[in-house]
Amino acid sequence: MRCLALDIGGTKIAAAIVKNGEVEQRQQIHTPRENVVEGMHQALEQLLTHYAGQFDYVAVASTGIINDGVLTALNPKNLGGLNQFPLKESIAKHTDKPIGLLNDAQAATYAEYQLQDSEKVSNFVFITVSTGVGGGVILNQQLQTGPKGIAGHIGHTLADPNGPICGCGRRGCVEAVAAGRAIEAVSSQWDDPCEPREVFERFRKNDEKATALIERSAKAIANLVANLVIGLDVQKVVIGGSVGLAEGYLPLVKRFLQDMPAVYSCDIESAKFGQDAGLIGAAYWVKDVLLDKPKGTIYG
Repeated sequence: MRCLALDIGGTKIAAAIVKNGEVEQRQQIHTPRENVVEGMHQALEQLLTHYAGQFDYVAVASTGIINDGVLTALNPKNLGGLNQFPLKESIAKHTDKPIGLLNDAQAATYAEYQLQDSEKVSNFVFITVSTGVGGGVILNQQLQTGPKGIAGHIGHTLADPNGPICGCGRRGCVEAVAAGRAIEAVSSQWDDPCEPREVFERFRKNDEKATALIERSAKAIANLVANLVIGLDVQKVVIGGSVGLAEGYLPLVKRFLQDMPAVYSCDIESAKFGQDAGLIGAAYWVKDVLLDKPKGTIYG
């Protein structure tokens, strides 16, 4: 079956036809920044019209939370005015094909899981460490989305009860300690301020301040992995994102895990899918859980 896959992010919307895991006719447009609600309606109409007659179903991976087809977020400011946007309804105006929606990190999780041997790995987690920290959880070979769509928002578990306030309003979330935004919040206050990319360059040169900052991030992720292993009996964790894939970061996470009792460890590796993870994961997931389920089953 041919899928029209959409990946809606804070700055871009990617679209492509996905068939058997292969991405074709990919294009990318800017996420609307002015008159954002009307702009998003128009962008979706433009994409659905462009691909008309070329797909059998629509799969959407989106930033934020998909709750009953509506776009929201733990931190609505991240959506730039699109909080409570009726995403599924907007798409349905332009197609009568089946539509499925899920969070972009959940979609990336499902894509990465396609590369695993499901008979050996039934409990799996994907963690993206980038501007924020997100992820997805697979238990008993099933992606967890939850009744409100928030399952897998593991970046908002606790890292430090005395840590900085997170964008969601809670103090000390993993995201507030480990994310690129959290790294920049500290490095921008240095006497010689710099952005996260340069923090990593200094870290690789053994700069003391940069090393301490990156280690703080990696330790928070290591503890997150340990919590997931002991809480959910996770067998494997894959880490992606611009911070998670930065040179030298994953070895730090592994080192901090090795300092813990062995029961808290599991297999850890880098993410394999790149920019198309959301497109591919959403296409696979909608086919597997929506199209291959009995009629009347509702997702997204």
